[in-house]
Amino acid sequence: MATAEGQTSPVKTSHEKAWHEVVLQALKRNDIRLVPYVPDRVLTTLIKEIHADPFFTTFPTAREEEAVGIVSGAWMGGMRGAVLMQTSGFATLANVLASLAIPYQIPLIMFVSERGTLGEFNYGQSLVCRPMRPVLDSLAMEHHTATRLDEFEFIVDRSIKQAITTQAPVALILSPLLTGGKVFDK
Repeated sequence: MATAEGQTSPVKTSHEKAWHEVVLQALKRNDIRLVPYVPDRVLTTLIKEIHADPFFTTFPTAREEEAVGIVSGAWMGGMRGAVLMQTSGFATLANVLASLAIPYQIPLIMFVSERGTLGEFNYGQSLVCRPMRPVLDSLAMEHHTATRLDEFEFIVDRSIKQAITTQAPVALILSPLLTGGKVFDK
């Protein structure tokens, strides 16, 4: 199946939702209204759908730490939020997670499009992908890697509910097996 920007994504049957539709519906179901993001090609369709939906307040940020700070402040003010980013952006977050989101028990929901694996063409992306899960583990932060559409809705919905109930951040890593990844034509 072809998607925006000339990318391909895993085949879905007519009764299945696309991964970005699952995210959109889970955010709404869990009253996640604020969605700052750092632009990312893999997340383009999701970002466009969030912008088009008046339920959400969404805007790009210059850096991932900025988006985390905005969502953290919103939580303290009574609003739920999620951040959209790619793997390389996650590489800048250890400090803000360890000094803000985790100790202040902010249920930060992070959707991270995974780069640096499965045929990655950019060596720099591969270098920042390798330490992502060990960093999450060292912070004792809940994280799940989504690879299959048939499990994705359950993982997203339950991860959001757990983050809110336990007031702890969660990272949902979106594997290229789920999203189709970033593809460049030669």
